[in-house]
Formats: sequence, structure tokens, C-alpha cells
Amino acid sequence: MAIKELSEGKFLLFDGAMGTMLQKAGLKTGELPETYNITNPEIIRGIHEEYVKAGSDVVTTNTFQANELKLKECPYSVEEIIEAGVKIAKDSGAKYVALDIGPLGQLMEPMGTVSFERAYEIFKRQIVVGAKAGADIILIETISDIYEAKAAVLAAKENCDLPVFCTLTYQEDGRTFVGTDPVTGTIVLDGLGIDAMGVNCSLGPKELKPIVDKVLEYSKAPVMIQPNAGLPKIRDGETIYDVTPQEFSEYLIEIAKNGALVLGGCCGTDPSFIKEVRSQLDKLTPVKTNPKVVTAATSGSKTVILDDVTTVIGEKINPTGKKKLKEALRTNNLDYIIGEAIDQTNSGADMLDINVGLPEIDEAEMIKKVIREVQGVVNLPLQVDSSDVGAIEAGVRIYNGKPMINSVNGKKESMEAIFPIVKKYGALILGLALDESGIPETAEGRLEIARKIVNTAAEYGIPKEDVLIDCLVLTASAQQSQVKETLKAIRLVKRELGVKTVLGVSNVSFGLPNRELINSNFLAAAFGAGLDAPIINPMSKSIMDTVNVFRVINNQDKDSAYYIEHYSNVEPSQAKEISNNGERDLRAIIIEGRKEESAPKTREMLDGGMAALDVVNNHFIPALDIVGDRFEKGQIFLPQLIQSAEAVKSAFVVIKDQLSKSEEKKESKGKIVVATVLGDIHDIGKNIVSMLLENYGFDVFDLGKDVPIEEVVRVVKEEDIKLVGLSALMTTTVSSMGETIKALRQEGLDCQVMVGGAVLNEEYTDMVGADFFAKDARESVKIANRVFGVEE
Repeated sequence: MAIKELSEGKFLLFDGAMGTMLQKAGLKTGELPETYNITNPEIIRGIHEEYVKAGSDVVTTNTFQANELKLKECPYSVEEIIEAGVKIAKDSGAKYVALDIGPLGQLMEPMGTVSFERAYEIFKRQIVVGAKAGADIILIETISDIYEAKAAVLAAKENCDLPVFCTLTYQEDGRTFVGTDPVTGTIVLDGLGIDAMGVNCSLGPKELKPIVDKVLEYSKAPVMIQPNAGLPKIRDGETIYDVTPQEFSEYLIEIAKNGALVLGGCCGTDPSFIKEVRSQLDKLTPVKTNPKVVTAATSGSKTVILDDVTTVIGEKINPTGKKKLKEALRTNNLDYIIGEAIDQTNSGADMLDINVGLPEIDEAEMIKKVIREVQGVVNLPLQVDSSDVGAIEAGVRIYNGKPMINSVNGKKESMEAIFPIVKKYGALILGLALDESGIPETAEGRLEIARKIVNTAAEYGIPKEDVLIDCLVLTASAQQSQVKETLKAIRLVKRELGVKTVLGVSNVSFGLPNRELINSNFLAAAFGAGLDAPIINPMSKSIMDTVNVFRVINNQDKDSAYYIEHYSNVEPSQAKEISNNGERDLRAIIIEGRKEESAPKTREMLDGGMAALDVVNNHFIPALDIVGDRFEKGQIFLPQLIQSAEAVKSAFVVIKDQLSKSEEKKESKGKIVVATVLGDIHDIGKNIVSMLLENYGFDVFDLGKDVPIEEVVRVVKEEDIKLVGLSALMTTTVSSMGETIKALRQEGLDCQVMVGGAVLNEEYTDMVGADFFAKDARESVKIANRVFGVEE
């Protein structure tokens, strides 16, 4: 098996591009490459055979788009195309056949409409038929959303026993389209037990090298890389790439010398590239890597590494002692819960605890809802907190990233129930220092339970760095002598076991007056004992003051930078409590993505006498400008950008209703056509551009995906459109973009064209005859403002 070769430290060489070869063989614009498995099997077999002859150990089936979403209008079924694709690949003489699983082409919830469960079923259908047909490897590739990757990996691991490889595709800023960085992607995939991981597509080997170097730094699994043959260019109407086979090979061999074991090519590469890599690879001895060992939790776009840094876990989303939260859970008021998440994030939390346990609600269903909604507005990792095993697995399964589970304890049945979940989903686990006999009175007793938890976790294949221990805080009012035992237990656990420690700090003050005074001082003592991650209220000033001071004196806040910025020019006596008593204005609501609050607030402002256009110009636009600026600076990512846009979208419904009832007229800033070009069925980026342009007051004619050239020309002509936005994500369809622009020019239409898509760049924009390159949705707004003379 292929995985055996990797486990023995041998190289595996994949093939190169299928689309590039099919274009050379006559693939027409708009044709689905996968249909060639049935209509032109000899062409596909010939391509595979060329790669085998060039030295490929693995050939990849021609099934990249063979899912039910993309084959909706196709005369052949998913099963027919995949069965044929695997058979052709197996007949090519290849050593191994990899079933090619590409992205869905649609955004997943909460950014889009595809649920995690739906994505899982789509991938499952592909994987079941491919494994049955005889594939040797499942290759999940060109994935921009780590959440989508998780659905695909689980579908593979739960429905076949083949090795699973997964590659993400990164942009020039070092993040995927939805904001995942290489460390986050690597930690999540490692946790899911992937057999090989890495990067492919979008960029050339030179540009991908620093990204794959970061993957090599953290990945416990073998690392793979399949770059494009440089960046695309247009010459004589054809897409070409700027890296030669020799240059390509030199970069890949350098990456192999750094530890990558699985190599191959993506867009623009052909057998000559693979042959060159093979000739150099055979002279090379594989290099063993030494990945970093870290304790880390992640969301889809942010990693929190708990080593040598104090990590604040926000405690507010837990119904214990919280009447408002209990009522919100009973009435399904997710807006209140989202608000608590945003407020804790703004107050300095590094992670958030999510507990929805009430006896009168379906906890498993509610925790899924809350996790989805919270992950839609904040990018912090979450702690899935429940005493219900079913709720824990339900929450962890649909979680986007690597969560922490709260909790397991030293009881045999607890460990037997929880550890398989931890292992399967690659989570951190918080172990409570109690067992069948309760909480030991001595620190030594708690240490022994902690030792049992750590050792038993290892038996399930859970590494020590993924286990954290809660030495348990008892109340000073009722069990005063036990408080110092907790502090002693922290020291013992840190010294004897070398694992991270967590405490629910506020337990110490139950039943006592001035609880924050007790809590903050106990927290300082716990830090002194070695506490790594307190579960606290980040909206308490005194608590966060203690955290911020400790980070200074413990050399975590380098040069006291945060402390100086946060406390300079503020007299302690004048410092205000962090609270949420003040009413948020509409700008803040939009910036924070509180979409449930935006419409009521807009209605309130209109009822108060504000003109609808003033709301748009003085609140919508400035808020979106701030969000866009943060997006450009990498302070927020696509999920947060979309949530803010959704908040405006909700508010726009109120504005439109008001305008229809009054004489006030909404002035359009200009009319714009957007379309994904003929032959390309990816519309994620185009949809985001469309929504954002509408939010900024432009009239958008969204023609959809796979749009015929004549349809674009017709609408531009009939509506007298001045700006056209064209999108292409696939290298097999970029030529269609050039043909569309050429048709617009030949008709003599007075319009300008902006283009965007993962395979495009400034140079390519010039070659296809476009006027502007929109690297992202925010840039498309700037271009539109420029074209229509709108002041920014």
C-alpha cells in the first residue's frame, strides 16, 4: 500500500495536471472534463499512461468535479463517472490510483447554504463508489475551507479503510480563501488522523515553499506538495505558465530536502515536469522531520497555542447561575448568546466555553446551533462543555477547527465514553481530578487521578500534549482548607506530568461577598502555582487586570506592549468596568456582524425620524469601510466579512420597505453585471462580490455561473452597463474569460471589466484585456467606486 511506503520514509511521486492535458487534447470551453471518462476514455487512459511513463507512482482519477452538485445538469451519474474514472486509471499500469475529490464549489454554513451534514453526504457518495471501484488512496484536494476538508475526511475515514491524503490551497497572503493559515490547517488535519497532508494549486513552487515549510514545521503526518507550474499567462489565446520543468523540479527537490515526502504537479504541469522531478528524486534520500509538539486549539482561522502563554477561557456561555442565558436557551434566542460571545471576544478572551446544558431542552441539537452561530461571528477556538456524551460528540463533530472538550474524569466509564471521541475528532481534552471516590482531599490524590487520565489517554492514542488537567477549585466559604490543596495540585501536575492546567476560577468565591476580590486574588495565586488557562469572566475588569499584570511579570507581554497600550493615560480610579450596559449603535452592530440586531435597530432609527438614505450613507457605508479595512489588513477574515454583509442585508430589507412607502428615492450608484464565465461552475467568490456591491448601493445584475458569452453581452447592452465583473476559478475556463471580454469589445460596448479568481493575477488581467484585477470582494468595491466616481 502507498501508506506503507510513506511509513517506511520513501517518496511518493504523484502525476501532474489533468486539465492542462485535456485542453491540449481538445477539451472545449464549457465541457465537463469528467465526462471524458465515458465519452473519450482512450484520451484519459493515454494521459494516465504518459504520467506513468514519466515516473509517477500515483495517478489521479479524472473525477475532480464528480459530485452531485457539479454534475446536476450532466447526463451521467456520479457513480458512472467515478466507476469509469477509477477503471481507466487502474488500467493505465499505475502503481497506485488516487480517487480525486475536489471542493464542492459552494460555501458551507454559516457563510453559505451547504450544511456540514449535506457536505458529508455528498463526499460519502463519491468515496463509497470510488473505494468499491478499486482506488488505493482518497485524495481530497484544492480545498479552501478547512471545515469542508473536515467533512470530506470524516466521510472518507468512516466509509472506507483507504489512506486519506488532503491538500489545502493557499493564496499569496499565506491563507486560504476563507482565512485558514498553514498552522491552523495542519493542526486540524493532524488531529483528524490524516495519512498525508499539504498544499496544492493556486501558486507556483516558489510561492508555495514558505507555506509548505510552515506545514513541515508542525505536521506529524507526511507532507505533500503539488504546485502549479508558476503563475498563468495568456499567449495566442491560450493559458500558459511561466515555470519550466527544470525550474519546477529544482524547487520541489529543495522542498523534498526539507522533509516533504509526497510530490507532484497541479495546473500547468505535464509529463515533462514529472519526468524531471523523477530523475532528481531518485538521487535523493528522504529527510526525517522533527515537528513541533504543541498544545493547541483552533477555530477555522485562528490557532491558540497554550505553551508558555496564559490563555483566557471565557465562562459566560454557561447557564449555571445565569437567568438570562437560561431563558435565551429555552426560547431559542441565539442572538443573546451570540452577543455574549462577541462581548467576551472584545474583552480579551482567547477561547470561549460553550455549555447549553438545561434538562428541558435537546442539548445535542442546541449545542450544534450555538457552535455554528458563534463560529459565524467570532474566530476564537471553543471549548465544548457538557456532561452529556451525545451532546459532546454532536458539538465536536460539526465544529470548525480543533476544539477542547470539557470534560472527562478519572472514572472508568467516563474515559471509555469520551476518549474515543477525542481521538476520532482530534480534540484537546480537559481532565477533571476526580473519580469514583469523588474529589480527593489532598493534592497528591488529585495528582494520581490526573496521572491515570494522562496514561489512559495514551492508550487510546491521544498524545500528552492534548490532555489538560483541572485540579478543581472548591469553595473557600465551605471548604476553606481545600483551596490551598488546589494550588499545590497545580504545582504537582505541572512538575510530575508536564501537562497544561485549567481552573474554573470563580468557584472559589461562591457564598462570599465581593466575589471579584476573591476571584482576582485567587487567580494571581493560581498563576504563581503554574496555572495555564483560567476559565473566567473576561468582562470583569479586576480579573483581566490580574491577567494583564501577570503577562507582564511572567515575560509573556513582550516589552509590556499590550499593558502600556491598554493602561497608559488611564488613572486606576477612573477605569471603568467592562460591561455591556451601553446601547450599541448601528455601526457597531454591523462591524460585529450582529445580523439579528441590525434590522430592529434600523427600524428604530427610521421611526425616530432619520432618512433612509442617511442611514445607508452615514451608518451602513462607514461600517462596511471599517470591516473592509480590517479584512485587508488580515485582522478579520471571510466569515466575519460575510457576517457584516449579512447584517447590512437584513437592515436593507427595512430600508427598501421604507423607501417603497415614501417619496424618498434610493439613488443607485451604478449598474454592474457579475458572472462566472462559461464552463466554470464555481460561484463562491462571485456571490460574495455581488452581496458586498449591493451593500454599498450598486444595482447588481448577477447572471450566475457557467454564463454563455452571448448572455453577458446581451445584458450589458440592454441595461447599458458600465462595469462588468467576471470570475473564473479553474484553469480550464480562464480562456473563456478572455473570449467574453473580446466579445464585449467587438460589440463596441462602453463598459469596463474587472476580473477575479484564484488563478488570476495582475499580469493575467492585462493579457485577457480586462481593465481591473479584483483580488478580493473589498477590492471590487473600490474599483466600482472609482469607475462610477463615488468618493471613498
